[in-house]
Amino acid sequence: MADDRELRIFLHLARTLNFGRTSLDCHVSPATLTRMVQRLESRVGHRLLDRGPGGVSLTAEGHRFREYALSALGLWDAYRRADPDPVELTGRLTVFATVTACHALLPDLLAPFRRAHPQVRVDLRTGDAEAALARVDEGEADAAVAVVPARLPESLASRTVTSTDLVFVTARDRRDDGLAGPFVLPRRGLVREAADRWFRRRGPYGLAAEADGHEALLTLVALGYGTGIVPRIVLDAGAVRDRLAIVPADPPPASLSIGLCVRRADLRRPLVAALWSLTN
Repeated sequence: MADDRELRIFLHLARTLNFGRTSLDCHVSPATLTRMVQRLESRVGHRLLDRGPGGVSLTAEGHRFREYALSALGLWDAYRRADPDPVELTGRLTVFATVTACHALLPDLLAPFRRAHPQVRVDLRTGDAEAALARVDEGEADAAVAVVPARLPESLASRTVTSTDLVFVTARDRRDDGLAGPFVLPRRGLVREAADRWFRRRGPYGLAAEADGHEALLTLVALGYGTGIVPRIVLDAGAVRDRLAIVPADPPPASLSIGLCVRRADLRRPLVAALWSLTN
């Protein structure tokens, strides 16, 4: 029928109903995504999605195909990853994390799992922090180390690994008040939401630039474009940290929790259960 990647991408699109976001999160071009949907519709023999002035929606056949895809992927994952001997686990575990998390957290987090199950192959994938939970929810990753929102999707479970403060940073050679702005902020995501909440209490502010990632944001700040806001763990691991200074804020922005996130249904799988049990 369709390979598992096509089904996972379709499920992502069925959830977001946004071709642009699915294209970005799943690392496929808009043209490739459109062709994939057309190919699925040709095989199924029905239109799966309607695109009109009001946006994208699933057709009745689209809803049916979504249920088929969920069932097919569940059966395939269970067959592919099941292991009759839980003592000698083998197979592949796909973990998603940002580059910062890979450097700062994963060596300690994965070390007990590596020692207990040396025959398991760990595939480590990196990317935008905002894509982490979607990667797990859609089955593209077995687990992710990510910032955990206040309301986690019901399909996911998380276990706190650490927490990190949010800090304002500016170029080290800047002489004026960093909190006077202008500001360099993340374009979207939980850090941007936390910044917006802080600014709502403080009042209007000037926006100098927006960045798609924390590393890009820190670079713009180091170049003198304005004051940025980042998790302290990102600042500590940043390549330009020596060119930056923290700007004290009173009150400070709220801190963020970082957790190991998996699908609840996958806690029955031996590999995921083993990783979960070894995470303190």
